[in-house]
Amino acid sequence: MTAKILDGKKMSAEIRASIKEKVLLLKEKGIVPGLAVILVGDNPASKVYVGQKEKGCLEAGFASFLHRLPGTTSQEELLALIDKLNADKTVHGILVQLPLPRQIDPDTVLAAIRPEKDVDGFHPVNIGRLVAGLPASEPCTPKGILRLLKSTGIPLSGKEAVVIGRSNIVGKPVALMLLAESATVTICHSKTADLAEHARRADILVAAIGKPRFVTADMVKEGAVVIDVGINRLEEGLVGDVDYEPVAEKASWITPVPGGVGPMTIAMLLENTLEQAEKAGASGR
Repeated sequence: MTAKILDGKKMSAEIRASIKEKVLLLKEKGIVPGLAVILVGDNPASKVYVGQKEKGCLEAGFASFLHRLPGTTSQEELLALIDKLNADKTVHGILVQLPLPRQIDPDTVLAAIRPEKDVDGFHPVNIGRLVAGLPASEPCTPKGILRLLKSTGIPLSGKEAVVIGRSNIVGKPVALMLLAESATVTICHSKTADLAEHARRADILVAAIGKPRFVTADMVKEGAVVIDVGINRLEEGLVGDVDYEPVAEKASWITPVPGGVGPMTIAMLLENTLEQAEKAGASGR
């Protein structure tokens, strides 16, 4: 068996084209979706991600508000900016690029964003609604993963899903979203005993731990769907958390790195922002 490719680049392009059409309709009503991105400091990877988000906004016809702050910015200064953006009716989404400098507490900052403008889906209110199975602004990477999984046509209900990684950004929320689809979910992490044995039971395996080629072929069930969230920069280039070539010989579907989950994250960010702009227009806020 050779796995079919879950092409996130192609799917994200289709989603972004649809978003662009919807933005044109919104503009006829006098509404321009606005995304404010805050970058504190000069982390090289963060600069790349922010550049991709800004480019995505402009291509979709959004208003892009980029705030570059020095690494010496205080928490109080950052919170004051967020407060200003919360009150700005032209801003429908606020994104604070992580990581933040040591003098700033990320939990305090993320909680300061109004839940309806939290297009990253990290606010405690949105996470709480996700846990309760209520409508929420869903975290972008997990939302993109679910969209990719559903594109296979394989029913998620009743499937054994194993998530390797328990981060608040990917591991925990994607587990909750799989649970909402009636999958049976196991979360594995650095303290899991016999992690490989858990992985081998998975019909759906999500690797999100940041360890290059951690998931090997002997950890993968024949015919499993494998989602690789990892982006690891090695001398040879970008590689995922999955040992791609050998695993692709066993899996039924697999995401490549790059070109799998990554492009979907940006597409979902744009989709979340568009949805908030549509809600704001409908409510008149």
